Amino acid sequence: MRLIVAITGTTGTALGVRLLQRLREIGSIETHLILSRWPRATLEPEIPYSVGQVRELADVTYGPADQAAPILSGILSGSFLADGMIVIPCSNEALAVVRAGYASDLVTRATDVVIKERRRLVLVTRETPLSAIHLENTLELARLWVTTMPPTPAHYTRPQDIDDVVDNFVGRVLDQFGPEVGPDSAEVPRWAGLPTKSPLSPG
Repeated sequence: MRLIVAITGTTGTALGVRLLQRLREIGSIETHLILSRWPRATLEPEIPYSVGQVRELADVTYGPADQAAPILSGILSGSFLADGMIVIPCSNEALAVVRAGYASDLVTRATDVVIKERRRLVLVTRETPLSAIHLENTLELARLWVTTMPPTPAHYTRPQDIDDVVDNFVGRVLDQFGPEVGPDSAEVPRWAGLPTKSPLSPG
């Protein structure tokens, strides 16, 4: 399997880094990373990783202006077969550009081609609150079978720290690409329903 991962300039870079770590742990997935310009400003203040360390987590890395990259020309020609793409985190600016189909850099050009080729595209939108514009963009992309996943915590897992929240959410993102990629229940707890005498049960 081959996946394209893009990290854009919004808060939540830990999500993208953990996703790359998880894909490397799986070992059977070839990762192609596109780093947009702004993560260089948001990465190091949020997590103890440099841009160079993040680049080393991927098999191949591209810059945002590299529209002649093999990843792009190969997709256009059909010689580069990617199973899908994840934009994590995805700024609302990137969301709007993807919806409009305005390929202004390698991130949005790649999403444009992935949508055209009907490959799976997952956008992890990080910013909040959402205006009507953001919601309309999300709705229009949903009609194109694009999956939008805000990083909502799974409270039923009773996370102890931010790492637990990030690990669980990244597992749910990988679930979008099938059981050979998604984690098992030992790694990411699954919802099993409420206990019979749960304090949250009616009555």
